[in-house]
Amino acid sequence: MKIALLGYGKMGQVIERIALERGHEIVLKKDEFNTYDGLSNADVAIDFSVPTAAVDNISASFNNNVPVVSGTTGWLDRYDEMIALCKEKNGGFISSSNFSLGVNLFFGLNEYLAKMMANIDGYKVTMEEIHHIHKLDAPSGTAISLAQGVIENSKYSNWTLENATENDIHIEAVRTGEVPGTHTVTYDSGIDSIEIKHTAHNREGFALGAVIAAEWLAGKQGIFSMRDVLNIQ
Repeated sequence: MKIALLGYGKMGQVIERIALERGHEIVLKKDEFNTYDGLSNADVAIDFSVPTAAVDNISASFNNNVPVVSGTTGWLDRYDEMIALCKEKNGGFISSSNFSLGVNLFFGLNEYLAKMMANIDGYKVTMEEIHHIHKLDAPSGTAISLAQGVIENSKYSNWTLENATENDIHIEAVRTGEVPGTHTVTYDSGIDSIEIKHTAHNREGFALGAVIAAEWLAGKQGIFSMRDVLNIQ
């Protein structure tokens, strides 16, 4: 399979190594200094860039009839625009805040716990996410996805980085060192606490999941998620 890498930072380089190990060919390594030359030769594009480049990368993929897997966060105010373009071009698209296989299982566990806790009084849910100092957006896209998973299955209606009201989920965003990513969801009461946590040890899991998603998406048309890739019900 021929892969175009849209974004060639640390994550892009790990994705490249894993893709090559799995027998794929890299036909484009796009960064801020080069063009999209070679994109049209790709079977699938993988976008791990920056928020300001993501929309251009995704648009270029659809306009070249190349399905795209995007793990860039911080651009979702234009998500509907990209969905419309994908449909217009009969493209294929997977966008996820986190491609780690473990995190996507964690998403399911988070939603299941939220359903269990929805009718139990006395607990307040909070979240904490910890990432490296180079991460540009806060809270992380993964934390937002976790909060949305709770909101869709409970009384909560919003998330916030500020002081939370009764219907808000407070997210604490910490930037320190070179932490790949740690996410904790806590239900706290005066009696006890229930906590679920996912800790990434390195970038390998994110990269492997993105390549697996690309392998699955190649040749497909439509809007998909990692639930489809992993067949998570």
